[in-house]
Amino acid sequence: MKHLIVAGVPRAGKSTLSRRIARETGWQHVSMDAVIAGFERCFPQTGVDTGLSVNRGKPSLEILRIISGKMAPFLRAMTDPEEYDEKNGPMVIDMYQLLPEDYAASGLASTCRVLYLLTGDVDPEERCAIQKKFDTPEDYTYELSDEERLEGCRDLVAQSRLMREQCERLGLPYYETAHSREAVFAEILRRVVEERMRRGGAEGGKMS
Repeated sequence: MKHLIVAGVPRAGKSTLSRRIARETGWQHVSMDAVIAGFERCFPQTGVDTGLSVNRGKPSLEILRIISGKMAPFLRAMTDPEEYDEKNGPMVIDMYQLLPEDYAASGLASTCRVLYLLTGDVDPEERCAIQKKFDTPEDYTYELSDEERLEGCRDLVAQSRLMREQCERLGLPYYETAHSREAVFAEILRRVVEERMRRGGAEGGKMS
């Protein structure tokens, strides 16, 4: 049995896709945002902190590298067959701070498949315009000023391009979702469901 990690940058559709996969497959949906928030509040000394205290003022790429380097082995331990009861079935885990190189180096491939959702095929201005168009009051970016939104989109594009380069180097699957998001989601969901059916629901199999 292998779990599925839906990784990538914020606002690329990780949670939306993960929830759809969970509904279609009956797998457990786990959002690592909640886990990381727990680390931030209770164990800031670990360095798993998105900028609230320990990492405040550091560039976003540096914070991403710090947290990814710590969370990858945490995920590997969390999904270890000796610790995880396989009777609970596979998990679909959505996660932001997981760089492809840390996924590979931590040995996560032995317990989890991964795919990345990115928005690196647009420039920050275009990414900002798309995000503003679809923001809802439930989104953390909804109340941001145009300047704050653009600054955040510069980070998202830079992080997307870093993840894309690592995915290409390591042969890991990634999908650009700035355009045609629903078509991308439909294709991924089709592959997951087909692999699950072929394997009798035991695991999703490998996607390319």
